[in-house]
Amino acid sequence: MDGINLKALAKINLSLDVVRKREDGYHEVRMIMQTINLYDKLEIRKSDEKGIHVTTNISFLPTNENNLVYKAAKLLIEEFGIEEGVSIHLYKYIPVAAGMAGGSSDAAAVLYGMNKLFNLKLSKQDLMERGVKLGADVPYCIMRGTALAEGIGEKLTKLPPAPECFVIIAKPGISVSTKFVYENLHANELTYHPDIDGMIEEIKQGSLEGVAEKMGNVLETVTIKEYPVIEKIKDTMKENGAINAMMSGSGPTVFGLFKTEEEAKKAYAVLEKDKDVKKLYITTMFNNK
Repeated sequence: MDGINLKALAKINLSLDVVRKREDGYHEVRMIMQTINLYDKLEIRKSDEKGIHVTTNISFLPTNENNLVYKAAKLLIEEFGIEEGVSIHLYKYIPVAAGMAGGSSDAAAVLYGMNKLFNLKLSKQDLMERGVKLGADVPYCIMRGTALAEGIGEKLTKLPPAPECFVIIAKPGISVSTKFVYENLHANELTYHPDIDGMIEEIKQGSLEGVAEKMGNVLETVTIKEYPVIEKIKDTMKENGAINAMMSGSGPTVFGLFKTEEEAKKAYAVLEKDKDVKKLYITTMFNNK
């Protein structure tokens, strides 16, 4: 095998709670993570030229050690003493800095691809253990599907597949710093916490309405205050057929859940005319069945 083509899937948070701020400065979270059928594409090829060569379709993305794709390749090359070079072309489709784990998913795909390409014989668990060195979301992006994430996001419990539905993704023309959001979240003073255990039960029951009703994200308290456009997009989705809508991760991306493709397309048509919406997609849940 000289090359491999892969899809790096985006995620949304069906629910996100911050339990507390730890003494080491990290935040302890409980989140329901869900992969969706929106993805970046990666082409990974062996190269006669030594080293790691990254190219991408987006001019402002780094192609050196500041890119998680590069870091993921380097991690395995150094550990296993791989002498051949590797070239990686990353085609970005997932919005950047949008709360959808695009960079983490790209890194996860590189770990998976390098493992296949160089026959490293690492199990999924082995890859997840290495992934956490690159970022808290990377192990989940290797696992995919529906999962409960705890700790700093690295402690994962696989859940039954979330109920199938149509998902609209809308990103306003702003970028949000995750660091800024967490620095301005007073985690130990939060009075509202989403019902994570209740959502797990709704997922087990296969109730889309129940899942929608239990959606909640404590990071909205910071991000929406700073960027009210997020609330506006949520309202537009709900006014046009979404059974619920919420910000994913630290934002600014908003997602809405729809029972039918027809309802999703109707809302899409409305959002398409909204000047505040810069990226817009209709997709579905992705589940590892």
